[in-house]
Amino acid sequence: MTFLKSQLKNNRFLMIVILAYVAVGIFSPDKFLPSLGNTWYYVKEMLMIMPVILLLTSLISAWVPKETIENAFGKNSGIKGSLFAFLLGSFSAGPIYAAFPVCKMLLSKGASIANIVIILSTWAVIKIPMLITESKFLGPEFMVVRWILTTLAIFLMGYITSRFVKPEDLPADDEAAALVDPLSLNPDYCVGCGLCAKIAPSHFKMVDKKATVISQTLSSGDGLAIKDAVAKCPSQIIRFHP
Repeated sequence: MTFLKSQLKNNRFLMIVILAYVAVGIFSPDKFLPSLGNTWYYVKEMLMIMPVILLLTSLISAWVPKETIENAFGKNSGIKGSLFAFLLGSFSAGPIYAAFPVCKMLLSKGASIANIVIILSTWAVIKIPMLITESKFLGPEFMVVRWILTTLAIFLMGYITSRFVKPEDLPADDEAAALVDPLSLNPDYCVGCGLCAKIAPSHFKMVDKKATVISQTLSSGDGLAIKDAVAKCPSQIIRFHP
């Protein structure tokens, strides 16, 4: 039962979508099949695009040094970094959701929040293929004026976002955390079962019905107990890298 609750909590959005489809099937059955058809179309599109994007980001993450990303897109890259971010978004291909794993990888490599906003915004609204189509249907004058105003707004949004949102406000990267701490967990998804504290009490403790790590020091025999806690955690929230 605890495992089921944790899965429902971890997949709240999926449950909401399923319930929405059930509601459509009950109250508007004539729209149910067209809705499923549209959903399947986008699912197929994602299955075609996302594996390529994830492979690309993995290769860049493994082969491109962090210093290179920091120099090109970091907070000290100045106007050069903003222009690189603008060009990356402008010459990108694929739908906007393909940009999120790319930007996540760039953030983990030292890109600034302002430049990430520029990449995402440019990718979404002023890609080169989009401008060509816009000019064809709405005219070049409309396209140029809209491009100028949108570009100014994008750079302004990047600056404003960077003033309000700091890197520490973003979700922690599991791989980066693992390099610092061999033992970590995500308390947001803890169901409060207390198994980890019972199995490895020298490393876990329950605080306000949530598990927390109390020690990173590993002595002889600790690894087995921690691995047992990892295996038996119903929410699978514990990360252990000895």
